[in-house]
Amino acid sequence: QVQLVESGGGLVQAGASLRLSCTASGRTFSSYAMGWFRQAPGKEREFVARISARGSLISYADSVKGRFTISRDNVKNTVYLQMNSLKPEDTAVYSCSAALVPGNYIYWGQGTQVTVSS
Repeated sequence: QVQLVESGGGLVQAGASLRLSCTASGRTFSSYAMGWFRQAPGKEREFVARISARGSLISYADSVKGRFTISRDNVKNTVYLQMNSLKPEDTAVYSCSAALVPGNYIYWGQGTQVTVSS
């Protein structure tokens, strides 16, 4: 079992940056692909970014491409989401998730709130 804890959310103005962290328990973190997702009020959860177990494969949602960067540190059992040029439409609860099989996310964190004011 993997437990995920996100941190780094907050309230910022449009154009600002935030870095989210997601730290995993256990010694098998490097076996999991990791993803970031977000859910805004009244909307369905949507994919933001993903990174393969060793970090060699990365993909982003079109809405964040060029502004967000996902990375991981398998020594620290942590995946990061660097968010630059934040927009009000980025406001959401951001959650990280772990997948042993690509696309099959089985472990989820509790989420961290990101609010971007205009």
